[in-house]
Formats: sequence, C-alpha cells, structure tokens
Amino acid sequence: MKSDLFATEHLAQQPAAPGMTLQNAKSVKYVVNGEMHARQGAMIAFRGNLQFERKGQGVGGMLKRAITGEGLPLMAVRGQGEAWFAHEAANCFIVEIEQGDALTINGRNVLCFDPTLSYEIKMVKGAGMTGGGLFNSLFTGYGKLAVICEGNPIVIPVTTQQPVYVDTDAVVGWSAQLETTLHRSQSVGSMIRGGSGEAVQLMLRGEGFVIVRPSEATPAQSGAH
Repeated sequence: MKSDLFATEHLAQQPAAPGMTLQNAKSVKYVVNGEMHARQGAMIAFRGNLQFERKGQGVGGMLKRAITGEGLPLMAVRGQGEAWFAHEAANCFIVEIEQGDALTINGRNVLCFDPTLSYEIKMVKGAGMTGGGLFNSLFTGYGKLAVICEGNPIVIPVTTQQPVYVDTDAVVGWSAQLETTLHRSQSVGSMIRGGSGEAVQLMLRGEGFVIVRPSEATPAQSGAH
C-alpha cells in the first residue's frame, strides 16, 4: 500500500531512550520506564505494559487539584512502554525545567510532565477574586514539561522598567518570580457606557517572561474523561 500517509515523519519510531519527545507539532511521545504524569483524557495511543491511574488530591503533596475551574485533573502512567499525548490538536512545546527554576502555567495548558517535577496549584498573588487564571500550576524541580497552546504562542520579555499587561483569558504562563497584580484599564463609567471590553488585565513586573496565546476565547470544555 502506498500513500504520503506513510512518510517517515508520520511513522512512530521504536523508542531510543526513556522520556519525552515531540512526535510532531500536535502531539508528544513519552517512553515510560517507571512512571510519568499527564492530564486525564490526553492519552491518544500507547503500546507496551502500561497502567493508567487517575489522581485526585494527589500523592505526597505533589499532585493537587484545586476546587476551581483552573484545577488540573491528572493521571499517573506506570510501567514500561510508549504513550502518545495530545489535546484538541493544540500545538505542543517541551520545556526543560532546571533545578532552581520555577514556572507558572495555566492548568488548561499542561499536557504531561516528568515525575521529577513538583506540581502545586497556587493562587495568583494580587489577582483577588475576579478575572480568569486565579489558580495556576506552579512547577519546580527538574525535568521536562509538555505545554499546549491554541495557535502559536507569543513570548514577551518582562523587565522591572517595562511591565507587561496580559488578558487573563489569553495568558499561558510566566516566570514564577514575577510580581502579579490586577490592572484596570478603563473607568467604571466607561464600562457602563460600553467600553473596549479590556477592563482588567494581569500586570507582570520584574525580570522574566510571559507566554500568551493568540486568542482570548476559552475553548469549550470537553466532557469528563
């Protein structure tokens, strides 16, 4: 049988070493030799001897789920084999986190990660109780984290002299050492009269970066897996 479908770039190769790699722009391949963690419902295929276990409030304080829309339901994948992960054909990126790094990521943008990374749901400082992204996922430790993004992300440097203002529905993540506060960009009177719609943003100040997606719309929530 012949087809462009069977081109080398589409074929799953035999595993070379344990760990995470990009299968293509829309999916991540993880060669499991022991354990790894992923968002529930993100596994699209696997081969080998693997077991999948849903996680609720977590193991050893590592896998936590907030009682909010930003909670991240996780599963542990254990055994020996290969698993492929994706979510709604979003673009996939692998971030290598080194010891001493701290990265804040919106739970909706987490795909899978190494078990050597510590994960915790944290309230965004200065965000109060309005706007989206009040609770985000804080990753520390060392290892690889697969991040998904609807469209091509924009990475914006943040400095003390040049803070960055982001829509809370568009932000993917940021350097955890940045200071965060809510910023109101128009008056209450303007909002009543029908303003721009950009009433409140998250302001980030310090030294680091922020990642945003090219969309403010929150994707429709998939059914429970």
